[in-house]
Amino acid sequence: MGFYTTRILPHLIELAMRQEVLAPHRRRALAEAAGPVLEIGAGSGLNLPLYGAAANWVCAFEPSPELVRMARRRAAEARLPVLLVRASGEDLPFRDRAFATVVSTWTLCSIPDPLRALREMRRVLMPGGRFAFVEHGLAPEAGVARWQRRLTPLWQHVAGGCHLDRKIDDLIRAAGFHMGAIETGYIKGPRVMTFLYQGWAQA
Repeated sequence: MGFYTTRILPHLIELAMRQEVLAPHRRRALAEAAGPVLEIGAGSGLNLPLYGAAANWVCAFEPSPELVRMARRRAAEARLPVLLVRASGEDLPFRDRAFATVVSTWTLCSIPDPLRALREMRRVLMPGGRFAFVEHGLAPEAGVARWQRRLTPLWQHVAGGCHLDRKIDDLIRAAGFHMGAIETGYIKGPRVMTFLYQGWAQA
């Protein structure tokens, strides 16, 4: 991996994910977490200190070694045990039905095979368990969506594989989840990057 990927990009991701406009959406997603939790794409660990009393422990997956190093500090601040693992979400090394909650916050945009990862998430969820998510993706307006599709080939090269044009609700349903609740809408920022999908689903 090059200098940009290992030395610059992790810090850009950290800065982008620390934006205050994202904080209430992050807290809402984590409010769904209970029991043993699997977090996909933990990044620099911004979620880790925010888990509530209903969560027992967290296994946090992150493929970037630089981001894992950054996450260790926040893992130490968490109120519950945290296991940080450098791995991707597409091949989870867990038995079926191992977790009560799976969490994904701004992660599905950058996973190379999001449908495969979602099927793995569903596999490791206990009966009645929840997949809690907040993601950005394809906007409903044709003009915005057209620009998202135009910009994605360039954007994914400078933003760690991030796709602007994935329709998150369709991917979740295609993986076999039953949607429990979902809200969509724009937050502050460029419209091509700020259409959010937030909610939860069950296996």
